[in-house]
Amino acid sequence: MTESSFTIRPATPADAGAIRDLTRAAYAKWIPVIGREPKPMAADYDQAVRAHPIDLLFVGGRLAALVEMIDEGEHWLIENLAVHPDFQGQGFGRRMLAHAEYRAAEANMVEMRLYTNKLFAENIRFYLAHGYGIDREEPYKGGFITHMSKVIGL
Repeated sequence: MTESSFTIRPATPADAGAIRDLTRAAYAKWIPVIGREPKPMAADYDQAVRAHPIDLLFVGGRLAALVEMIDEGEHWLIENLAVHPDFQGQGFGRRMLAHAEYRAAEANMVEMRLYTNKLFAENIRFYLAHGYGIDREEPYKGGFITHMSKVIGL
């Protein structure tokens, strides 16, 4: 993957449907694991794209990945990091994670936070491999949410 092989740009309200479609495709594999749709599959992206930054990664004109970030004052929260199944395993998740961390550091944030379902072991391994630590777990809809964070900076 080279820098010229993809582009990243901020989402606009016109992108809400594409964001919803990519998120639903990316999270569908988790439905059998937890017995329900994961939270991002039910989000209102018409509202989200107006409320906080969502950055989109395109490959050859196709939406391949996204990261949704929320400024929570003293830190940024990654609300959603999703890669379309056709593009998984190509480093785009890692690229969007680094992109989010850089944007937060530019905004003088010193910490990134995120959460994922405890049963999404693949996701937890991914974040641990990229410097995130597990802060706590809490009950959520019959399962557990794993909260993670990482100190960042420019």
